[in-house]
Amino acid sequence: MARRSILFSPGDDPAKLRKAPGFDADVVVFDLEDAVVPDAKSAARETVRDALADVAGVDPEVCVRVNPVGRGAADDVAVALSGTAPDSVMLPKTAGAEDVARLVDLLADAGVDCPVLALVESAAGVLHAEAIAAHDSTAALVFGAEDLTGDIGSTRTADGGELSHARQHVVLAARAAGLSPIDTHYPNYTDDAGLRAEAERAVELGYDGKLVVHPGQVPVINDVFTPSAERIAWAERLLDAHDDAGGVFVLDGEMIDAPQIRQARRVLERAGDP
Repeated sequence: MARRSILFSPGDDPAKLRKAPGFDADVVVFDLEDAVVPDAKSAARETVRDALADVAGVDPEVCVRVNPVGRGAADDVAVALSGTAPDSVMLPKTAGAEDVARLVDLLADAGVDCPVLALVESAAGVLHAEAIAAHDSTAALVFGAEDLTGDIGSTRTADGGELSHARQHVVLAARAAGLSPIDTHYPNYTDDAGLRAEAERAVELGYDGKLVVHPGQVPVINDVFTPSAERIAWAERLLDAHDDAGGVFVLDGEMIDAPQIRQARRVLERAGDP
């Protein structure tokens, strides 16, 4: 399942929730956490519940970001997910595998069975990313840079060097568990050039997609995380040559073995090629 672009929509705005599936994002997230002020959360749960019923059967994956376990997640599940179930649930502030387990228990009590996108956005979450990814219900690891910056007391910079270790660690933890890593959002939604550059860096690091805070960012993200025609052609040539050679071989002057073969297969997976 492709998760190139993951678009957030505030859970207390019914019009935006119903419009969100029309922006060509691979995933739309009905947000009950940061996008909703505390006094509006009760009403937002009912708004999300009604919107889930209205958009049932749409093409994008529909996800609900609940509040952290112990801080509103139980009420979110009990109300917002009491009708039509979403395709997935995003868990913020995931500090360990026990947080995923607690959410899964809440979902089971409500009769909901869906995968969890675990948002890793604290020092504890990054350090425990491997255990979080290893939980059976975790479908993806999502890197959250802004909350992590506040948690560790770092200063956010344009090049993001202060978060490079954590950003790469999330990729390693996700890949070790066979999961998809999703990169943090780019906050300046009017800066397409900056967005493209950061998304291209995320691809280089091994991420499969990126969080999106504005619909206008979706086309750029989808383009960056979709392999180019030249890249697809390279992957197809490599795999065809591999089929013919049956072992280690040379392509374009390069010795090809298992790592390049895995890379070629991933390119075709990202392109939607069987």
